Amino acid sequence: MEKSKINEDEINDLTHKIIGCAMQVHRTIGNGFQEVIYQRALGIEFSFKGLKYEREQEMEIFYRGEHIGTRRVDFFVEGKVMVEIKAVMQLEDTHKAQAINYLEAYGLANGLLINFGSRSLDFKRVYNKNLVNPENPVIPIKDK
Repeated sequence: MEKSKINEDEINDLTHKIIGCAMQVHRTIGNGFQEVIYQRALGIEFSFKGLKYEREQEMEIFYRGEHIGTRRVDFFVEGKVMVEIKAVMQLEDTHKAQAINYLEAYGLANGLLINFGSRSLDFKRVYNKNLVNPENPVIPIKDK
């Protein structure tokens, strides 16, 4: 995954494109499938729209410098936005916390949490509090 400098307009445009792809998938196949079905369909839609993405990139989790496990995030789009998808009736605070933890583990500022499980598509933007300015969550506090 290649990290690039964050530009507010670019991030907003990219997240709108990602949400548009998710809406198309939800409109086409609806709710009621497992997450993996939505992952595959969303990957096809990203490709159709010309968005570059990586799927299920594995990350190592450390505690006090010791490796304690691995996790996989659903998508990284254009190396700038992490996308975590769910297929549940309703998003819970734990889903949002999980998405934020992924952002922090990968050192990314911006992400989307998308739920295909309800009758209407549900999505939330999530931010890495260590990298964004709370006044404007798209602009990083510092360049890395």
